[in-house]
Amino acid sequence: MQEKHLFEYAVIRVVPSVEREEFLNVGVIVYCSREGFLQTMYTLREERLCAFSGKVELEELQERLWAFERVCKGGREGGPIGQLPIASRFRWLTATRSTIIQTSAVHPGLCSNAAATLERLFQQLVL
Repeated sequence: MQEKHLFEYAVIRVVPSVEREEFLNVGVIVYCSREGFLQTMYTLREERLCAFSGKVELEELQERLWAFERVCKGGREGGPIGQLPIASRFRWLTATRSTIIQTSAVHPGLCSNAAATLERLFQQLVL
């Protein structure tokens, strides 16, 4: 039996109008300290996003989601936040915001492979 590791995840949401409190799940971010794993997976479906507000700035959303990727990877590309330790980067990415890109509450779990868990959560919660 494979050893299980604690992991944490949050769902990445697009909130076109914060006042209406409507959102669309577009991605997942997974952090596993034991595996040194911090990655995100997302997709933007224009037809689903347009159902909320009619006009969505896909380029702006894409840029914001790329920023999530860069921070997850760390290093200079991730800017000042990308220089932080992996746990701090996860906490920064999942901090409460009132912007068009938000995350759900952080949820814990156990996994034997964080990458496979990211894929499974993406399939279940986004697609």
